[in-house]
Amino acid sequence: MTTPSSDILIIGGGVAGLTLALTIADTHSVALIRPAQDDKGASRWAQGGIAAVLSPDDHVDAHVNDTLIAGDGLCDEAAVRFTVENGPEAIAWLIDSGVPFTPDHTDNARYPFHLTREGGHNARRIIHADDATGRAVVDTLLQRVKAHPNIRQYHHLSVAGLLQDDQGACVGAYALDEQQQWHALTARHTVLATGGASGLYLHTTTPAPSSGEGMIMAAELGATLMNLEFQQFHPTCLYDPEGPAFLISEAVRGEGGHLLNAAGERFMPALDARAELAPRDVVARAIDAQIQQQALPHVWLDVRHLGVEAIHHHFPTIQAHCASRGIDITQQPIPVVPAAHYSCGGVATDLTGATGVPGLFAIGETACTGLHGANRMASNSLLECLVFARSCAHAIQSAAPVQRQFDVNLPALLAVEDVIDTQVAALRQQLRATMSQHVAIVRSAAGLAAANATLNEITTTLTELSATRMTAELQRLQQMTNLARLTVIAAQQRHESRGLHFTTDWPDHAERSQPSRLTLDDLATH
Repeated sequence: MTTPSSDILIIGGGVAGLTLALTIADTHSVALIRPAQDDKGASRWAQGGIAAVLSPDDHVDAHVNDTLIAGDGLCDEAAVRFTVENGPEAIAWLIDSGVPFTPDHTDNARYPFHLTREGGHNARRIIHADDATGRAVVDTLLQRVKAHPNIRQYHHLSVAGLLQDDQGACVGAYALDEQQQWHALTARHTVLATGGASGLYLHTTTPAPSSGEGMIMAAELGATLMNLEFQQFHPTCLYDPEGPAFLISEAVRGEGGHLLNAAGERFMPALDARAELAPRDVVARAIDAQIQQQALPHVWLDVRHLGVEAIHHHFPTIQAHCASRGIDITQQPIPVVPAAHYSCGGVATDLTGATGVPGLFAIGETACTGLHGANRMASNSLLECLVFARSCAHAIQSAAPVQRQFDVNLPALLAVEDVIDTQVAALRQQLRATMSQHVAIVRSAAGLAAANATLNEITTTLTELSATRMTAELQRLQQMTNLARLTVIAAQQRHESRGLHFTTDWPDHAERSQPSRLTLDDLATH
């Protein structure tokens, strides 16, 4: 029996991966694959904050109920309650770790740190570090990870797939380094913390979005993927076709920002009693409808009425970034447009992050725990990362040692090329354009059929290319295409509109609705 290179292999270094590493490193050796692009991923760019029941005026049942409503009937209530109940302890751990949350210095403060409110929440329960919470959490945890003697980081590796023994268990991963050399990292437990799948779309809220790599790699080993059709589009991404993606936080509307159409009129109050604080799916569809009706390719988000001092205090990062792009948000409204933001679906897991594949766990956005249902409520994402990373760590620590076979062979089929194949790059762009056109905020049966046809054509082309030579980029695009095809299948099978899945052919709720579940085998029948 060979010895694994580490007890725990964690793939991904956002909030979920860093939290897991720190929680388990005192008892287990940890290999953490954290590529450089993780600093441009979703965790660091999360602005608004973390939702948790922290104020004495708030209570667990209220947070649970708000989440269930936002999830539009598809949440797993047990997962919701588990997450919410474990939230305060997770936040306390972050505070003890030194995360610099924004204090509340008002005379009648009911909690030491400022709590804001965001869409779908009926209470102020969002703890934050100004408007750059993700960056504050990641930077704090990363410093602790660097100092821990039992955590070894790998920044130069790009994971291409997972390793599996003869019994079907996951025993690690294989990856390319910067010199295009292959490496095998074996481990007793492998944890995917690789983020979501917003990179399947052209416009996203992060500069380096994940494209569901962890999801499809898990599926290649036999894991079930759940609720892929529920891709959240954040209502307010800065509209600047010439510049990088930049999210305008939900907290801007939480503090009183108004959405205006091309005529300078508010449109949300006439559509929903919650106005700008309606759940994200409602707001995103409303903005999309306005854009279709007007000449401008965006709407406006106006905070001028809040005053210069309040804007400086609550949104220093957003103000500075907009200023760098020539927009003074104290004097002019912000042009905004919906963009692919958060994947509510992913690898199906239990409350410990365990998948259906022995030895393989998934946490954070790459997992589907049942918390979000058909639509994620604002700031529940970082909460989920924290709670399930800690739950996963505790489950692994309490589990009895399992004997596995770690004699593995690296894939022999992959050739190495220094230059990315231009044909592969063009096909990737075509895939993203197809998903953005047909599988985005508003869908139709005809559009989904068109997307399916295009994705099948891309699959055929990739198969022909791989017959002559297989490169790492080609393999990645094949994985990306398979996930896109599964997403389309999930959307086609849902004959209703619910949460983030809105189709013009079935605009109403179905009487009975269940989470979608697919495996890689489903591609063979479609």
